[in-house]
Order: sequence, then structure tokens, then C-alpha cells
Amino acid sequence: MKPKVAAFTRMVVRVSGRVAAFGRRRMVAFGELWRHSLQFRVTVSTLALSSAVVFVLGLVLQTQITERLLDTKSAAAVLQTQAVVQTAERELVGLSNQDSLGDRLSTALKRITSSAPEAQAATGSAAGAFEPVLASGGTDPAAGTPLSVGPLAKVPERLRQFVELNQLSKQIHTVVSADGSRTTYLMVGAPVSTTARPLQLYLLFPLTSEQATVSTVQNTLLVGGLVLLVLLAGITNLVTRQVVRPVRRAAEVAEQFAVGDLDRRLPVAGEDDLAKLALSYNEMAASIQIQIRQLEEFGTLQRRFTSDVSHELRTPLTTVRMAADVLHASREQFPPGLARSTELLVDELDRFEALLGDLLEISRLDAGVEELAAELIDVSPIARRAVEQVRVIAGSSNTTIEVDLPDAPAVAEVDARRVERIIRNLLANAVDHSEGKPVRLQVAVNADTVAVTVRDYGVGLRQGEADLVFNRFWRADPSRNRRTGGTGLGLAISHEDARLHGGALEAWGAPGHGACFRLTLPRHQDVPIGKSPLPLPPVDAPPGSTQPVLAKVVEEQPGRPAITANVPSTGIAGIIDVSDLASIAFKEER
Repeated sequence: MKPKVAAFTRMVVRVSGRVAAFGRRRMVAFGELWRHSLQFRVTVSTLALSSAVVFVLGLVLQTQITERLLDTKSAAAVLQTQAVVQTAERELVGLSNQDSLGDRLSTALKRITSSAPEAQAATGSAAGAFEPVLASGGTDPAAGTPLSVGPLAKVPERLRQFVELNQLSKQIHTVVSADGSRTTYLMVGAPVSTTARPLQLYLLFPLTSEQATVSTVQNTLLVGGLVLLVLLAGITNLVTRQVVRPVRRAAEVAEQFAVGDLDRRLPVAGEDDLAKLALSYNEMAASIQIQIRQLEEFGTLQRRFTSDVSHELRTPLTTVRMAADVLHASREQFPPGLARSTELLVDELDRFEALLGDLLEISRLDAGVEELAAELIDVSPIARRAVEQVRVIAGSSNTTIEVDLPDAPAVAEVDARRVERIIRNLLANAVDHSEGKPVRLQVAVNADTVAVTVRDYGVGLRQGEADLVFNRFWRADPSRNRRTGGTGLGLAISHEDARLHGGALEAWGAPGHGACFRLTLPRHQDVPIGKSPLPLPPVDAPPGSTQPVLAKVVEEQPGRPAITANVPSTGIAGIIDVSDLASIAFKEER
């Protein structure tokens, strides 16, 4: 027995768990549909409120109808009772104590029963059929029971007490028969005046027809309410759909417009508010499309101009370079002033060549034709090569470079040439602004991210300057000369190289406390960057220093127009979607 009970208990628990899981799934699905579908939400809300209104209205109608039926039945029953009392008094005239009370009551009851239709017709009563009962306040000497004719047992004791006190009373009472059936009666009792002894007359009016009427009314209200709710739900769904469908169509068109399909427009039908909305949207989309086309054309012309100028300048630059090399080789034969001019000419030509190379690189990056040649490689040797390349200019400014590399290999899927260029540009920038103080390079790695920081302790960055640090040709102090002979495009190119890797480039600075740049790269190209293993601001930053400015890389979507812009409010320099803007103020960088 116990194993069966245990098995049954396990089965009940298992079934209950499945039912609960099914209920949770349904609730989750309902919640999702409620949050995402305006049509469903409006329909359900209307249905719920309509159900409450229909329930209250049906309850009020049922109560009013039931009370009206009972009031009509009670008034008719009282009139019927008064008429029957007169008939009983006529039949019991001359009754004396010596007469057989039981026989006289039986005769009177028969007369009442036979004369009931005539009395009902005469009074115009709607009380319907009844069961009469005649009873005496005394008892039968032989049987010791109350003298009565008719089903006196159906009459409740409470009603008898009121009638025996000569009061016309009525009561609704349910009688349970021997077979278990239940019948509800409206019982009216009245005293009957005789010369011998007091008598009571009770008329029992079955409420079967009234109950059937009330049941019919209930069913009618229930069916009518359900039909009304279904109709309301359908009407609400239809009306809401007429409003929601244009909104959904507008959302679909807006999504397609946002991903680059600039020719998509909303159909305009009619002259209502939705038609005005569609017309306004189409005008806005056309305006944005024109501005985007203009920006694309301007950007294309700008990139073409930069590329063409860079290429065209190479030929005269080569000639000038050859002449400068000849002069530089013979500088010892020149006077000191002329020899120095020759050296300056060569230095500026070197910088000019570097500038042309950077301009070509920028133009290729802007055109989106650059590709990432990524491979799994250790970043630490790349950092060492970058340090060696900058060590000469660091020595000329008496700046030492401290290197902190991890013990384990910092392997990541990167383009070694571009990462080396980023680190080299960051080191050169740090040396240029270090004021002869040490520059610290640190590399760290975690499960999914490689980070490189370059920290200097020079002049630092003032409030708001960090927003401009990745702009092309920008300098913190325009009157300050460059020591390293940079082109002013190094950080901008570094930012673009970080974008190609799907990484981030961040800058922090405080006046008098130096600056810190952090490069964060994913270890694998198909995995986004996670939390950086190196903090920014750095651990030695002064309290209350400003937050880092993020040069966050945003992936470009195919067919989605984008431009590179700076957002001063957040310090974000990255790819922004111009299709989400109504207008863009484009400023040419100088």
C-alpha cells in the first residue's frame, strides 16, 4: 500500500510541476505580448472594462427583475388570500363548539379549492395556483395534534406564530420533500373569524414559474453579455487595428530607412491625421536623404581631393628631395647659416613626406578600403619594437621609457603593423608632452581583452581638451612647437586603426599630472571587447580627476551611411548614424 501511495504522490508532484511550468510559460508569453503589442493591450483592456460593466449591469437587471416578480406575486397572493378568507368565513358561519371541527374544515377546504378559479378571475389576480391549509389554534382531543386540513407541515413555525396573533403575514420558504426535491413557496397566512374558535388560513403559492423566469433571465443576460463582449472585443480589435497598422507600417519603413534604404516612403491615403503623419514623415525622410547625399558627395570629394593632392605632390616632392639631398651632402662647403638652412630643409621634407603618407592613409581609412590583416600574435614583442622606434626621439628630449610587460604571452588576433603604429604614435605623443619626465608603457591581458596604456607625467590636458584629442591636426597649445616632428594625424590614424580592430581608444588627462591613453583590443575578432585589465583613470590619478574620454568604435552596418564625428557632450569620437538625425552641422576640420 505504501509504495502505491508514494508512487501516486510522485505522479501528483510531477503533474503539478508540469502544470506550473506550463502556467509560467503562458504568463511569460502573455507578458511579452502585452508589452510589445498595442493592439493586444487595448483589446484586453477594453474587454476587461467591458466585462466589469456588463457584470454590474446584468446584476442590477437581474435584481430588479427578481424584485419586480416577487412584488407582483406578493401583491396578487395577498389579494387572493383575502378573497379566500371571505369564502372560508362564509363556509364556517354557524360553527359551534359542538360541531365536528375536522369535518367542517374539510368541507370548507374543498369549497375553497373549488371556488379558487372563480375568485382569481373575479379579483383579476395573477397569483397562480396554491395549496390551501386551514388550521385551528387548538388540538384534536383524540389525536392530541393541532386541528388542520391541508399540508400544515410545510408551513414554518415562525409564520404560524404571527398568524395566530391575528396578523396577515407572508414568508418565502423552501420545503424539502421526502424524495429530496426542493420547492420554494410564497406562503401567505391570515386569521379566519368564526364564532366558535380562532382559525388560520394559509395559502402556499409555488414559485416554480418565477424561478424559471429568473433562470431564463439569467441565461439570457449571460449569453447576451458574452455575445456583447465578443462583439466589443472584435470591434475594438478592428478599430485599433485601423490605427495600429499604419503605425506598424511606419515603423517598418523607418527601420528600413535607418539601415540605408533611403528611398523608402510611407503611402499616403486620405486626409486624416495618419495621412498627415505619413506626409510629414516622407518630407522629413526626403530632407534627410538630400542632406546625406550632400554629405556623401562632399566626403567623397574631400577624400578624392586629399588623395589626388597627395599623389600629385609626390612627383615635385621627389624632385625637391633629390635637390635637398645634394645640398645636404655638400652642406660642409656652405657657410654656417646656409648649412643650417639645408639641414632644416631636409628635416621639413622628411616631415612633409610623413604628412603625405599619413594623408594617404587617412583617405584610405575614410574611404573604407582598408582591410585588417589580423593574425594570432603576441602583443608584447610589438610593444618592444614600438619602444625601440621611439627611443631615439625620447633620448633627444632626455625622456626615459619604462616598459611593464606581462610574464605570460599576450596573444591576440590583431594586425601587427597597425597595433605597432598605434603604440608608436601614443609613445611619440607622450614623449612630445612629457617635459622630460618618464613615460610608462604597460601591457596587460585577461580572458577576452588585451589592453595597452601609455602614461606620461607632463603638462596633461585641461578641462574639455580631452574631447578634442583625437581630432586631426589638433594641438593642446597652438603656440607650442612639436619636438618629434609629428604630422598631427597620428592619434586620428590610431583611432581608425582601433576601429578596424573592433576595439576602443580612451584618453585621460589632468593639468600638471600628465595624461594616459589606453588601447583596448579584443583577443578574437568575432568576440566583443570585455572589461579592460588596466584601469582608467590610472591608479596614480589625483582624486576628483575627470573621467576618461572614450573613442569607442562602433561597427558600421552594410548600407548604413555613417561619418566620423566628435560628440563634445560625451567625448565620443566614433561612427555615428546620420540617418537618425534630422539635420547635421558638418564642419570641415582645419
